[in-house]
Amino acid sequence: GHCRLLCKPSALAQHLVRSLGRSAALRGGRWPWPCWPQLQMLWQLLQPPELEPVVARELLQLPDAGLVALDWLMGPWGAASGGGGISSPVLLLIPNAAGKVTGGLLQLGLRALERGFIPVIFNRRGHNGCPLTTPRLQPFGDPGDLREAVTYLRCRHPSASLLAVSEGSGSGLLLAYLGESGSSSRLAAAACLSPIFRGRDWFEAGMPWLYEWPLLLHLKQGLSRYARALAEAVDMDRLLGSRSLRELEETLFCRTRSRPTSWESYWERNEPLRDADEAAVPVLCLCSADDPVRGPPARSLPRELFRSSPYFFLLLTPHGGHCAFPRRGPGRCWAHEAVLEYFRAMAEFLRTEERRKGLPRPR
Repeated sequence: GHCRLLCKPSALAQHLVRSLGRSAALRGGRWPWPCWPQLQMLWQLLQPPELEPVVARELLQLPDAGLVALDWLMGPWGAASGGGGISSPVLLLIPNAAGKVTGGLLQLGLRALERGFIPVIFNRRGHNGCPLTTPRLQPFGDPGDLREAVTYLRCRHPSASLLAVSEGSGSGLLLAYLGESGSSSRLAAAACLSPIFRGRDWFEAGMPWLYEWPLLLHLKQGLSRYARALAEAVDMDRLLGSRSLRELEETLFCRTRSRPTSWESYWERNEPLRDADEAAVPVLCLCSADDPVRGPPARSLPRELFRSSPYFFLLLTPHGGHCAFPRRGPGRCWAHEAVLEYFRAMAEFLRTEERRKGLPRPR
């Protein structure tokens, strides 16, 4: 399918090349209009999942009394139709930074459920109906709340492999977590669909109005629900009057009443790749060259990171838009199959290495 894998040569890279090369996901039918990334993205956002899953919500209280929500996908009939057992791998799904759970993300969860995974969606404070109990939201690249959720999942499923996949701007959170946690991330592998690698550059460059304005309205609609709670922390008139994503982000996290900070200082603490050299978990980043949201590949793809780090793998395709990667037939998104094949290949490689070295499985 004209995909290229950019990575540092290693035994793991060779195994991944063989596994993805055999995968039918990269050789399937193609979208009839491959040169229209805008249409691809709208198609992906507007398409509901083939089967609407039943979700069981669990609220997790954080040390500061804040709440995040974990939505367990139970299948379209309210049962774990994939037959996930006590040691089945847990797949943590991270929506975009606006908290929008797209049909594509739900579809990936259903595909994973059919393959025997246990999929669960991570919802940030105040996102997707999660109650906001503190006048504080989660900054773009602050992994503190995600770390608490991962710790809880590890305690609930101590014998299962824990995997994570993020969509779009939500990848900033996952990448920041992997870098900050290093070898203590408790994840076996991770994947990012159409990630935003350089947060500050992305906010400053802006997106085409066709994408930015709907996203801005979605964020304002969610924030307006908590206007009274947030009023003591930020200027709500300025926040709801923001005319760009950058202005909204700056008002919400930099121009606070109690602890104002500069735009530069904010990104020193929240850039997704600020600690990328410390990451110790294999990460597959699936990107398209024509992504209209991320921006031109020359300035938005950190190619040197993939050439130098043994843990980062870039699967680059010429067409696919932003989180769309469409194809004809069932499934509609070939990237979902590629991600699940990647997780299967990673598990196979780790089992082989354990047998070869005679290492006991981590408890």
